[in-house]
Amino acid sequence: MNSRTTSSAESVRSAREVFTAISGLIVGMFVAVLSGTVVSTSLPVIVADLGGTQAQYTWVITASLLATSVTTPIWGKLADLVDRKLLVQLSLILFTAGTVVAGFSTDINMLIAMRVVQGLGVGGLMSLVMVAVALIISPRERGKYMGVVGGIMAFATIGGPLLGGFLTDVWGWRSNFWVGVPFAILALVLLQVTLHLPKPQNVKVTIDYLGTGLLAVGVSGLLIWVSMGGQQFAWDSMTSYVLGIGSAVLLVAFVIVELFVSEPLIPLSLFLGRTFTLSVVASIAIGVSMFATSVFLAQYFQLARGATPTESGLMTIPMIVGQMGSSIIIGQLVSRYGKWKGWMMLGSILAVVGVSLMATLRYDTPFVLVATYMFVLGAGLGMVMQNLTLIVQNDTPPQQLGVASSGVNFFRTIAGTIGVTVMGSVLATNVAAYIKDGFAGFKPASPDELEALKALGSGDVPKVSDLPETIRTVVESAYGHGIADAFFIAVPLAVIGVLAIAFIANKPLSTKNSAEQLRANAEESAIEVAGAEVGAVTGSIRVVDGEDDRPREAAESVR
Repeated sequence: MNSRTTSSAESVRSAREVFTAISGLIVGMFVAVLSGTVVSTSLPVIVADLGGTQAQYTWVITASLLATSVTTPIWGKLADLVDRKLLVQLSLILFTAGTVVAGFSTDINMLIAMRVVQGLGVGGLMSLVMVAVALIISPRERGKYMGVVGGIMAFATIGGPLLGGFLTDVWGWRSNFWVGVPFAILALVLLQVTLHLPKPQNVKVTIDYLGTGLLAVGVSGLLIWVSMGGQQFAWDSMTSYVLGIGSAVLLVAFVIVELFVSEPLIPLSLFLGRTFTLSVVASIAIGVSMFATSVFLAQYFQLARGATPTESGLMTIPMIVGQMGSSIIIGQLVSRYGKWKGWMMLGSILAVVGVSLMATLRYDTPFVLVATYMFVLGAGLGMVMQNLTLIVQNDTPPQQLGVASSGVNFFRTIAGTIGVTVMGSVLATNVAAYIKDGFAGFKPASPDELEALKALGSGDVPKVSDLPETIRTVVESAYGHGIADAFFIAVPLAVIGVLAIAFIANKPLSTKNSAEQLRANAEESAIEVAGAEVGAVTGSIRVVDGEDDRPREAAESVR
């Protein structure tokens, strides 16, 4: 009786009560995403100020991505075993500590180390927020709340570079790291006061240490190989062979270990379900477009159109409006009508159209058209990304909620990192070729032009605003065309995303949240166990009839 009353009360909570309960989670997610984007426009200034090399510049980015990618499934698995609220708070504390110390960095190595600590915390927040939301809100109602979360993520992803450029210009680059600290402290307070999550079932906690180690080293080696190959070492070098082959062997060993351990880090049984497998494929395909947008849009506006960091952030507003608006609006519609398949199909098709349009960019494309392209792509991504996690959670047993949710994020992050790295390699190669073709037969007419040509020949990223007009046009054209070529790589992946979503079963959204499902399962198990024990001991069936509820023999009750 009490459990029914509790469930009923939970199911009729108002939107205000639910938002109060998840307010700390929303703020924590905002801080996590903002931390990765706010420094993107100021990294050249940061690395130069700390005396870092180009190789260390790469590591500042890669270190955080590595830590986030590797720890995402680990946090997800822990969420199925131990106190989730404690895990959320721990990940937020880790992130905040790494962020504060990063702002005090005295050399580039200290900054890289703190970016690793930041990545550990972000990996937890990205995994655990979705798990906590699923425990509180049913899939049918979850769409509108996850739409808000997705909109906030979009705002932090696209708006971070704008904020970072402004802070760097006004208060210096160290403020980029400290701007999120007040939000992190606020999130910790809100989490302590408002977040109440059910404890996991009382089971013995078993950690897959071997699988964790194999996954961490294998994924790290793979990302290092992809991100640095062709730049820090040749693709056909011994270093490349060791990293590539060694990573593949370790990942194969990880899969084998997961088949035999009692508590696998990523249960391979999840891939037997069509919804999870196709959602992972779609998340990988669509995720590359999302990562590429956040990385290459700033470069397009600064290197192909000569904008400042602050101006390039302002120019991405159509992308923010498209992604944030569609995420919130479609989330509301999914919750109201319970229909998700049509919206996700529409979103995946818009993503294909948007990426295809971005592949036509040039340095002189009218901004009205660029804004339209960004809006279309943003709207498509906003309709798909959060709903992919929603349908996976809707089709996953509550006991595997953490590992399933983090699994989707894990594969999306890995694929997005690899995809962006490959696209960046294509960009660098094609830009060099376009610049070479553009200056074929060109003869410098002044010392400034000669100096600019020498600087371009060094391979460093140019400061477009300082280039002579005759050279600037060629460089902007090269970057505009090269960035369009990079987006072209994402087109077939986006098409694969459409096909994957098309074949996902159109399963109705449940009206029970995961906590209620866990309670129901526990009650059913208790009833079954009690019934089995009674039957085994007495061999009788309980019959309630009037005032007499004493067990009678089965043969007697049939009379």
